[in-house]
Amino acid sequence: MTAHEWAKTLQVGDGFRLSDVDPQSTLGYSGAKADGKRDLASGLDELNQLQERLFAESRVGVAKDSVLLILQAMDSAGKGGIVRHVVGGVDPQGVALTAFKAPTEEELAHDFLWRVAKRLPEPGFIGVFDRSHYEDVLIGRVRSLAPADEIERRYDAINEFEAEVAASGTRIIKVMLHISRDEQKSRLMERLERADKHWKYNPGDVDERLLWDDYMAAYQTAFERTSTAAAPWHVIPADHKWFARLAVQELLLDALQQIDPQWPAADFDVEAEKKRLAAS
Repeated sequence: MTAHEWAKTLQVGDGFRLSDVDPQSTLGYSGAKADGKRDLASGLDELNQLQERLFAESRVGVAKDSVLLILQAMDSAGKGGIVRHVVGGVDPQGVALTAFKAPTEEELAHDFLWRVAKRLPEPGFIGVFDRSHYEDVLIGRVRSLAPADEIERRYDAINEFEAEVAASGTRIIKVMLHISRDEQKSRLMERLERADKHWKYNPGDVDERLLWDDYMAAYQTAFERTSTAAAPWHVIPADHKWFARLAVQELLLDALQQIDPQWPAADFDVEAEKKRLAAS
């Protein structure tokens, strides 16, 4: 199965129900953990080559395309692991990472998409959003941080915004890492039991767990309202970290293969420069 074919199996389509996705499954992949790790390492070589070509185009001013990876998930689902083990395997010069936190006073004074637009990747770059504008229709909805009519407005605003971004040459990859409630509990407990992981633990995560069903409903609504042809959602079962990483890598490969970046041609006489260098 090619990267493009596998990407399609993860894509949210008509009639999609989040409750039908088993977080422990490995949709579209028949291998075991050892196979997944091997394929991840193998795919990283191609990902590196494609990303380096894309970045090279940006250095000489011919790049027209970029990639934006949007990672959304419940806490401990593995967003950090994706950043380290997948995106972290390519040249960091060509990566723009943004970890969105609670908005500042300045950001709250603008429309919710204002701070997002400022962080979009330039042509030739891979942008990564660790959380994103979707927090404004997820936690914003669950915690009633905005009036219901404003939450409704935001869905259409997101669709219009992403359509413009896609039309400008940015391939948008929207990913929800779907972890089970039991697996999250296990990962949070590990953070409490290991001193080297205490820094990752947030007491507020337990408060959010109490609203699990509300969050799943908010995600379902977000998928229904904002999975579009220009920017479709992909739901990746995330109880197996190795599978989630492999799946995201395949989505990135699919996007970069479609862009098909090329090494920029030299804008100087290569043979003449060889002679000049040899004589220097």
